[in-house]
Amino acid sequence: MSGPDPSAPARRGSAVAIGVFDGLHLGHRAILERALARARAAGVRSVVMSFDPHPDVVLARERFHSPPPLTPLGERRERLAAMGIDAFDVLPFTRELASLEPEAFVDRHLVGPHAPVALVVGEGFALGRGRSGNVERLRAIGGMRGFEVEAVPLVVLDGAPVSSTRIRALLAEGKVAETTRLLGRRYTLRGTVVTGDGRGRELGYPTANLRLYEDRVVPADGIYAVLARLGDEPALRKAAMSIGVRPTFDGALRTLEVHLLDWSGDLVGRPLEVEFVDWLRPELRFENAKALIAAMDRDVAETRRKLAGVS
Repeated sequence: MSGPDPSAPARRGSAVAIGVFDGLHLGHRAILERALARARAAGVRSVVMSFDPHPDVVLARERFHSPPPLTPLGERRERLAAMGIDAFDVLPFTRELASLEPEAFVDRHLVGPHAPVALVVGEGFALGRGRSGNVERLRAIGGMRGFEVEAVPLVVLDGAPVSSTRIRALLAEGKVAETTRLLGRRYTLRGTVVTGDGRGRELGYPTANLRLYEDRVVPADGIYAVLARLGDEPALRKAAMSIGVRPTFDGALRTLEVHLLDWSGDLVGRPLEVEFVDWLRPELRFENAKALIAAMDRDVAETRRKLAGVS
């Protein structure tokens, strides 16, 4: 699927949403849907402006380890296009960009290229030098430059704001069913099937070894009930997935292995997308292959139970 093109010929004016939008979770979607609504009401383009790398990486006072994204840029572009966003404008985030006065940022990166009639942000959003371009100041700037600023409140679920940080923490604990509620969709991994060592086939449970297209957050080591899509097939197939180092065989390399239920064939080289439905158990070390096979029997039975009626 092709994504929104920031170089596409512009209709007069736009409604712009600004943010990192990593995860495209329910909180982000609230902002994006308001920008879409403002664009449609005004008969103008909808534009999403984002930044890469993440501002936290550039502005960290000390050496900062950049965590992998929840949603890589390529997938973000696809999902925004599917929502109906017309253009996805990714600005290279630098210290020079961060040091701009809010008025200079607005003139250079908003008014010049996009001629906004509306700017939609989260209620805590700020840009420019020292984050001085908060909602109040942006409204003052917009008033002089002919656009309105709409601040969208945080989305709260189960008493806490929906945030990428919260989703990352849940994934780190393997709580994929809870992330589904915060994302508004199942968490997904995408990649290509590569040749493995054939261990699963020897145990009676052949697996597809997944190599991710892009670096992204991988849930905690363990066994999961998942739905898998092969290539462009519209149907999702039931599957069990193992993430970890295979301690029963003294493994050291972290692998992503998917066992498709009731399916056989060669998957090497084929695209594979996995949607996480639920956690089954942690990765464990077993005394021998026989004990591992017994556990895998139970895992597959539990996977069938978890996925009964899921599509």
